[in-house]
Amino acid sequence: MSTPSTPEPRLPKPSPSAQWRGVIREYADRLDVSEATPIVTLGEGGTPLIDATALSERTGAKVWVKFEGMNPTGSFKDRGMTMAVSKAVEHGARVVVCASTGNTSASAAAYATRAGIAAAVLVPQGKIAMGKLSQAIAHNARILQVEGNFDDCLEIAKELAERYPVHLVNSVNNDRIEGQKTAAFEVVEVLGDAPDFHLLPVGNAGNYTAYHRGYREELERGATTRLPRMFGFQAEGSAPIIRGHIVKDPDTIASAIRIGNPASWSLALAARDDSDGYFGMFSDEKILEAHRILSAETGIFVEPASAIGVAGLLERAEAGIIPKGATVVITVTGHGLKDPGWAVRQPDGSEVTPTVVPVDTDQVAHALGMAGQAARQ
Repeated sequence: MSTPSTPEPRLPKPSPSAQWRGVIREYADRLDVSEATPIVTLGEGGTPLIDATALSERTGAKVWVKFEGMNPTGSFKDRGMTMAVSKAVEHGARVVVCASTGNTSASAAAYATRAGIAAAVLVPQGKIAMGKLSQAIAHNARILQVEGNFDDCLEIAKELAERYPVHLVNSVNNDRIEGQKTAAFEVVEVLGDAPDFHLLPVGNAGNYTAYHRGYREELERGATTRLPRMFGFQAEGSAPIIRGHIVKDPDTIASAIRIGNPASWSLALAARDDSDGYFGMFSDEKILEAHRILSAETGIFVEPASAIGVAGLLERAEAGIIPKGATVVITVTGHGLKDPGWAVRQPDGSEVTPTVVPVDTDQVAHALGMAGQAARQ
């Protein structure tokens, strides 16, 4: 009689009072790591899934927002970077390289510093938000501004990794996708099942691919009853997947998704087909409108690119594609402090300025619209 095999032991989940240990330790049983893998972590993951009441009221769906801006460097990139840098160190790398529109550079620099290795960052000249560039500088990365766009930077980064002793940590590296899929695991843990729909921004398309992979794995291991329909959105001026061809000069205020030739394009199309998904696009005006709705009505402050999923929610719900009562998760990928300038602009482009008042309580009350409403003594 054959002896039943003993299942691989799972690392114990922490109790609710224990500190989150980072995505590799939390999900080691579902990642390509071993005892030989040096875990380079800043405590990434474990980000909140927020009940977005205002968006639920607007659409009739049950809407949740996965706020990835709460990661250590302020974006979802940290999930993939902990895996990419940990595996790079395991393979003996002393230098990591990436091309970036901002968030990847901040994350790569932070995790390389944590690992005690060097980071080289290629960014398109004049096309990176200062909040993101400042992070890479603070973490001591070697930053080069390339006279071209993101796609030019990525091609150079690939060639560097092929010809020189550096380790590429863009999302063409499967370790990045593996780390990012853990966000889907967290959604399932909170909801008890996969949502009906999952919406998110699409730039390089790695995150779209990663969430689908995570949900597919959860379904296959019996943790969920369904695979969510994956809806991804691009900016009109940077929408190669929707247009069906490379965009040579992508242009949008949503810098995080200003990419004309997505590295995970083919994987994302496969994920769309497997999940009965959808890709759409929105103008910068619609992105900024959604940006304001998200911050003013839900209290969640994101960089402009992150808000495109909200634009997608409102449009798809109005079209009847997302029905009332459906469970919807929107991933917002980066914190608003990454690119805060858009928050202080009026819809017409003018700057919002505070009202100046004298040192007088009644004048302050008047400016707040409380004139004549003094409390009774």
